[in-house]
Amino acid sequence: MEGRAVPRPRRTEPARRAATRTVLPGVDGVGTVRKTTLPGGLRIVTETLPSVRSATFGIWAHVGSRDETPSLNGATHYLEHLLFKGTRTRSALDISAPIDAVGGEMNAFTAKEYTCYYARVLDSDLPLAIDIVCDMLTGSAIRAEDVEAERNVVLEEIAMTEDDPGDCVHDLFAQTLLGDTPLGRPVLGTVETVNGLTRDRIARFYKKHYDPTRLVVAAAGNIDHASVVRQVRRVFEQAGALTREDAVPAAPRAGSQKIRAGGRVELLERRTEQAHVVLGMPGIDRHDERRWALSVLSTALGGGMSSRLFQEIREKRGLAYSVYSYTSGFADCGLFGVYAGCRPGQVQDVLKLCRNELEQIAAHGLTDDEVRRAVGQLSGSTVLGLEDTGALMHRIGKSELCWGEQLSVDDMLARIGSVTPDDVRAVARDVLGQRPSLAVIGPLGDKQAGRLADAVS
Repeated sequence: MEGRAVPRPRRTEPARRAATRTVLPGVDGVGTVRKTTLPGGLRIVTETLPSVRSATFGIWAHVGSRDETPSLNGATHYLEHLLFKGTRTRSALDISAPIDAVGGEMNAFTAKEYTCYYARVLDSDLPLAIDIVCDMLTGSAIRAEDVEAERNVVLEEIAMTEDDPGDCVHDLFAQTLLGDTPLGRPVLGTVETVNGLTRDRIARFYKKHYDPTRLVVAAAGNIDHASVVRQVRRVFEQAGALTREDAVPAAPRAGSQKIRAGGRVELLERRTEQAHVVLGMPGIDRHDERRWALSVLSTALGGGMSSRLFQEIREKRGLAYSVYSYTSGFADCGLFGVYAGCRPGQVQDVLKLCRNELEQIAAHGLTDDEVRRAVGQLSGSTVLGLEDTGALMHRIGKSELCWGEQLSVDDMLARIGSVTPDDVRAVARDVLGQRPSLAVIGPLGDKQAGRLADAVS
C-alpha cells in the first residue's frame, strides 16, 4: 500500500518591486525626470524643480473620443464630468472644497486620444492633491442620479460650443476630412448621443479604460519622486486598482484612420456677424520626424504678427481680425489648417489669399530669413510655455502617454534648430501641395455658397 502523498508547502511568489529609473538627469537635481513602473503597469513620471513652491499632479488616461463607437460618442467627456461627482468615500463637495481651501486649482480635459485630470497646489499640499485625484480615478461611484444631473450640464456645454462658431468650425473641418469616423466626430458628442448614454454604459466604459496599463501619473514642481510613488501606490492599492487581473493593455492605434480625398466643402449656415473658415488638408502623424519642420512652416505661415497670412490678410488689407495656421497630429494621421474669421462679403477674397500663400510655399518653400525667424519664434515660445509646473506636468505626462519617451528642453530646441530651408521645402511640397478641403460657418447666401468650390478646385 502506497503512503499518502504529503502536500508540499505552497511556494509564494516574491513581491514584485516597482522599477525606477532616471529618464533625464537634469542639472544639479533641477529638471530631473524620473519614471517608476508599478507591478500593475501604472507608470509614474515626475520632474523636480526645487526652486518653486508649487506642484502640479495629473493622471493621464489613454482614452479619448476616438475610442468610442457611434452610439457612445461623447462618453469619454461625459465620464470626465462624472469623476468629479463623487467616489465611494467622497462627495462632489468633498472633492472640490479641500482644494479650494488651500488655494489650489483642479480641472480636467478630454481630447480625441486622451483625457487628463490634474490639480495645482502649493508643494506642501501635494499629498492632498494626490489623494483626491487618485481617489477620483480609482473610486468613482458613477451614481445613477449623478449621471442624470450631469447630463444637463454636458448638454449645456454642447450648446455653449455651438454658440461659438470660431470653435465649432474646427469640428466641422475635422468632419470634412475624416468623415463619420471616431476621429471625425466631436469630442463632446451630440445632443442625441449624450441623451442616449445610460449609467450602465458609462460604467462599463469606465471599467474598461481606467485600468493601470492605460494610465500615466505625472507630477512636476518642488517634489520628491519616491514620496509621490509611495503616495500614489498607497491610494491605488487601497482601491484594489493595482491587482486587477482583467486589465487589458492599451492597443496601438496606428494604421486605422483614413483621410478623405481633398476638394470637399462643408457649409453650416448660421446667422452670425462673421463667416468662419478653415481651409486645409491632411497633415502628418505625431510620430513623423517631419513634425519639427512642419511646425516651423506653420509658424512662418500663420503663427504670429510677422507671419505671411497675418501680414497679407490683416496688416496689408484689413480683411480679417483673426487669421492663423495650425497642425494637429494624431497616432496615425494629422491635419493642417488655416483659419480666418471675416465678414461674409470678404470670404472669397480671404480664401483666395490663403490659397495663394499655400500654393506659393508648396512650390517654393520659405526664404532663409523666414525659416530663421520661425525657428527663433518657435524656440522661444517652447521655452516660455514651460515656465510653470502645470506646463511641465503636461509635457512629461503627454510625452510618456503618446511617445513613450521624454525629450529635454535642450533636445527639443536642438530638433527645432536643426530644421533647414530644404526640410521646410520638402514638407511644404508634401503637405501643402495636396488639394485642400474647406469648412465654413456663417450667413452665406446660395450664390456665395455656390462659389466656395472655387477655393478648393
